[in-house]
Amino acid sequence: MSLIAALRRLLGGTLQTPSVAPAAAGPRAHSVQCCGPHGLHRMHYLEWGDPANPRVLVCVHGLTRNARDFDDLARALAGHYRVICPDVAGRGKSDWLAVKADYQFPTYVADMFTLLARLDVETVDWVGTSMGGLIGMLIASLPGNPIRKLVLNDVGPLITAQSLRRIGEYVGKAPVFPDRAAAEAYIRAVSAPFGQLTDAQWAQLTDSSIRQTDAGWAMAYDPGIGDAFRQAPVVLDVDLWPVYDSIRCPVLLVRGAESDLLLDETARRMTERGPQARRVDIPGVGHAPTLMDEAQIAPVRSFLLEGVQ
Repeated sequence: MSLIAALRRLLGGTLQTPSVAPAAAGPRAHSVQCCGPHGLHRMHYLEWGDPANPRVLVCVHGLTRNARDFDDLARALAGHYRVICPDVAGRGKSDWLAVKADYQFPTYVADMFTLLARLDVETVDWVGTSMGGLIGMLIASLPGNPIRKLVLNDVGPLITAQSLRRIGEYVGKAPVFPDRAAAEAYIRAVSAPFGQLTDAQWAQLTDSSIRQTDAGWAMAYDPGIGDAFRQAPVVLDVDLWPVYDSIRCPVLLVRGAESDLLLDETARRMTERGPQARRVDIPGVGHAPTLMDEAQIAPVRSFLLEGVQ
């Protein structure tokens, strides 16, 4: 007789074995109060899976995106993890910052440590798309950091000035749309590098990307996050190789095979130095893979669950 069976018999059959939340269960919405350089703001986040699960996965989105980008990945992993998907300040349902110059990585990193303190966990695994990957890199480079495994979705330690200028051409400049159809047409245009998505997937991205205002439909982020791209011309590449070289945890690099933000040469060097990332290229996709279908989710799931009993 097993120990569990014996205890159940002693307790009259009342002992309940721990259950894992079904992967299809929807998320629970929470928020946490964070302190920025110029005051307080609330960061909204979604929680999937069993809240008692000690294995925690944090998924952080890109520059103009939000927590709902990870709905499909979270569903696929909620049976194994407590999955946490925050809206970075100024995005989704999180507060907008009063001082737009505070939309910087020191603010984002500090907010994530506040979130981790709220979650009361010692270690986490991390999936970061673009900006979310940079936040993960910065945290993973710190001595004694909590990141056990790191997935970088189409981002690395070298970001070219050309790709930054392209981002600056659209971020914070979206118009107010008269109806949902116009909003989806815009999102399909600016997000064309995401690759060949189904109509249902485009609809899902649209619904999670817009908010209704008195004037019409607008993007679900503060246009002020684009101020940094407009204050001065971008002429130099961003070089974070010393940060990357300081990372000690296992890293999976997911790259859109046609990405203009993560160049092939940068990805190759990432497999050879620092944590020597494991690399997966997604064909037919630019910046960045959406992690919305099984072909893209599978390598992430395999990496994260490798060695898990």
